[in-house]
Amino acid sequence: MTSKTKVTVADLPLNQILAGDCIDLMNSLPAGSVDLIFADPPYNLQLKGDLHRPDNSKVDAVDDHWDQFSSFAVYDEFTRAWLKAAKRLLKPNGAIWVIGSYHNVFRLGAELQNQGYWLLNDVVWRKSNPMPNFKGKRLTNAHETLIWASRDESAKYTFNYEALKALNDGIQMRSDWVLPICTGHERLKDANGDKAHPTQKPESLLHRILIATTNPGDVVLDPFFGTGTTGAVAKMLGRDFIGIEREEAYRTVAEARLARVRKFDASALEITGSKRSEPRVPFGQVVERGMLRPGEELFSVGNRYMAKVRADGTLVGNDVKGSIHQVGAAYEGAPSCNGWTYWHFKRDGKMIPIDILRQQIRAEMEADQARPN
Repeated sequence: MTSKTKVTVADLPLNQILAGDCIDLMNSLPAGSVDLIFADPPYNLQLKGDLHRPDNSKVDAVDDHWDQFSSFAVYDEFTRAWLKAAKRLLKPNGAIWVIGSYHNVFRLGAELQNQGYWLLNDVVWRKSNPMPNFKGKRLTNAHETLIWASRDESAKYTFNYEALKALNDGIQMRSDWVLPICTGHERLKDANGDKAHPTQKPESLLHRILIATTNPGDVVLDPFFGTGTTGAVAKMLGRDFIGIEREEAYRTVAEARLARVRKFDASALEITGSKRSEPRVPFGQVVERGMLRPGEELFSVGNRYMAKVRADGTLVGNDVKGSIHQVGAAYEGAPSCNGWTYWHFKRDGKMIPIDILRQQIRAEMEADQARPN
C-alpha cells in the first residue's frame, strides 16, 4: 500500500486482539490508520528480591519476565522502536497517551520529544487507594504519570473540552485525576484466583481518556493490550480498537472480557460538543442581517465600557477600533478577549449578550442543513 492510498476500515483488523510482538505487528499495519494510541508499556521496575508485608506475606509485585530488561540501554532501544512504529500508524491529526511510573516515564517523555511528538499535557493519576509502602523507607507511591502528545506540532488533535467539563460537574478538568486503582469486581482473576495482570488499569481512567480525545467511530490502538481495558472501554463507547498482546494468558482473559461487554446505545454515545466545532459566524453577519444596526451601542460586562457598531462589523470606542475581540481586549488591557461573551446590547432595559444572536444564526444554519433538498 503506497502512502497516497487512502486507508479504509476494511484494511484494518478492527476489534481484534493480534498475537505477537507489538513492534512487528505495528509495522505490518497500514500507515496513517489510527486516531489514538494508548500505551501502557513495561515499567522496567528493576526489582531486586521479594517484597513482603509487615505480616511477612509476599506482595504480588510486578516481577514478570516481560517487565525485565538487562539495562537501561536495552530498554531505551525498545522504547525507540515501538514509539517509532506507533508514530507511523497515527493519522496526521492523531495523538498518543503513554503511562508510566517514576521508573520509566522520564525516559518515555524524552524519547517522545526526540521523535518529534508534540507534548500537550502530562497528567498525574493520583490513586485514591494506593498500595502502602511496606518498608517505610520511601514515600508511598500514590500516583502514575500519563503523557498526552500529538503526532507532531501541526496536528489538529481531538480534545472534547466541553465533554470533560461536563464530566467534572461543570468545572474545567485539571491535569490531576483522582481515581481508584482496580479492586473488587473490576480486578480480573485467573483460574487460580490470582490477579490476571499485575498492572491492570481501571476502566475509569480509559473512559476519561477516550471521552476527552476521541470521537465515536475512531480507531484506538493499544500495543500492550494486557487484559483488555482499552478494548472494553472503546467497545462500550462506540470506538473501534486494535489490541496487540504477545502473552497468551492475557489474550485469553481479554477475549472473555470483551465478549461480555455491550456497546452503549447510540443516544448514550453522544457527548457535549466543543463550541469550537460549531459553525463560525462572523460578527459582520449579525450586522448584515440587521440584528444589530450600525451606530448601535454595545456595553461590556459590568457596563464599564461602551463601543459602537460600525457598518463593516467592527467596533469603535474611546481611542480604539477593531473587531469585537480586539476592542474588548484593548479596554481590558488583556492579550485576548472573547467578544461574543464580553459585549452586550440593550433591549427593553435588559442587557443581553451578543452571543444570543450568534446562537440564533447557528440554529438557523442547522435547520437548513437538516431540511431535505
